Amino acid sequence: MNDPTRPDSVSDSAEPPEKAAYDTVEEAVRAQLAKALGGARGVVEAAIPTIGFTVSWIVSKELRLSLAIGAGLAVILLVMRVAQRSTVQFVLNSIFGIAIAALFALRSGKAEDAFLPGILYNAGYAAVMLLSIVVRWPLVGFIIGSVTGDPTAWHRDREIVRLCSRLTWLLLIPCLIRVAVQYPLYLAGHVAWLGAAKVVMGWPLQVAALAAMVWLLARGRTPMETVTSRT
Repeated sequence: MNDPTRPDSVSDSAEPPEKAAYDTVEEAVRAQLAKALGGARGVVEAAIPTIGFTVSWIVSKELRLSLAIGAGLAVILLVMRVAQRSTVQFVLNSIFGIAIAALFALRSGKAEDAFLPGILYNAGYAAVMLLSIVVRWPLVGFIIGSVTGDPTAWHRDREIVRLCSRLTWLLLIPCLIRVAVQYPLYLAGHVAWLGAAKVVMGWPLQVAALAAMVWLLARGRTPMETVTSRT
């Protein structure tokens, strides 16, 4: 069924706190990727509504009931976040995804259409990342830009561009795998298998990709000054 303008150059006296927080490019990318994924709790919360929807559909074959259960679980997770005064960003993302999925499914009356937005999202995201690699402006590079305060300074260093291209590939591959497996299941109308595939290929694939990225990042220590000195 499931992302303040700064000046182009920053003087030493006005250096943003993010620059001091990381000593190397690899450390900055690791931290920003972990933040973007929402940690272990974020990925689990993204899976729970899908599990609720799929199990309900297998048991009842009632589309509206299944959608209501999936949405209800997401709302419960949201209430828990609010009660704990923690960030609601990832739960809201899940609720937004459920709303889009419900719109597709209710419009057609087919439960498998609840998974179509996710398939289209992964296909589109993969296409954008692939294009960014081909034109040598890999998307992961802009994570570095968000830390340094200059969104494009990283592009002047070939080694950093090469590193960011590899990292972008590691984000792209899970999207391709999801589309390659889930789209045929969607065409065949296998709702139960779609639900299982979405959960299995959700956070487990994301964690695997993140682990591969951490391994790749652990092999290098590119000083942050390599980028910041060029801003």
